[in-house]
Amino acid sequence: MNTTTGSFTPIPREGNDEQIRRARKGLLYFFAMLIPLSILSYMLVSKQTPMSVLLLMWSPALASIFARIIMREGSADISLRFGGRRFFKSLPFILLFPVMIGLVAYGTAWATGLVEFVAPDTFIKASPVVKFIGLLVAQMAVGTVIGILTSFGEELGWRGYMLTRLFQARIPSPMLTSGIIWGLWHLPVMFMGLYYSGPNLALSALLFMISCTSMSYVIGRVRMTTGSLWPAVLLHACWNAVIQDVFDAFSQGKNALLWTGESGVFVALALLVAAVLLSFKKMHVRQLY
Repeated sequence: MNTTTGSFTPIPREGNDEQIRRARKGLLYFFAMLIPLSILSYMLVSKQTPMSVLLLMWSPALASIFARIIMREGSADISLRFGGRRFFKSLPFILLFPVMIGLVAYGTAWATGLVEFVAPDTFIKASPVVKFIGLLVAQMAVGTVIGILTSFGEELGWRGYMLTRLFQARIPSPMLTSGIIWGLWHLPVMFMGLYYSGPNLALSALLFMISCTSMSYVIGRVRMTTGSLWPAVLLHACWNAVIQDVFDAFSQGKNALLWTGESGVFVALALLVAAVLLSFKKMHVRQLY
């Protein structure tokens, strides 16, 4: 792995005991705040309290801010600069990755008849295909921008703090560990019946963990290779806008959530294959400003 120096300093092979110790201590503070905040959010979400979902999605950010204050770490390594040429080179991937996964996973479900392609009722009078293309383009642009409000809260905590500290703390397989934690964090809402869940809850949870862990690798890779948090924020926002508000909206049928959605068979397989293929490409961790 090629690295450059900066606010985020990758651990050398021989190790750096003080940096490892501080990173692990920071992670402890992060989780010490994240867990109670998340539990409170889950309780509010279950009661459908206004703004409870927003609080849940901002819990990682609040936990990371708490850890930074306690550890007196500052905010330079959050990497809120756009990253120059590397950031702009990542934009096509950010916008097209959710679309490609959607076309492969949902397209397979529609083509095989396992899920119905049905246009939702709207004020726009056009064929289902025209509606789909129009909504897709709109969500890639406008939906992604709007989605920053929530995705920034998650990414500020997950990829803006936890992931980099997992690297610094020399936690084994930091990208995989990050994805597993991210997936587990979502499961309580699924068990409440308020998030993606097919006919078999256990199977849905397993498939969701595969989807979430794979997607976390993709987002984490974009964050680490560009040296900026913004690509991670935008990819997260674009995924939600495109997959949830377009592909899901056009998918109907009794077993739609078994085959599609973030806990669907085809989405889990498509994301897993994408993550595996990306893992074959050498990851160059860039300077984090």
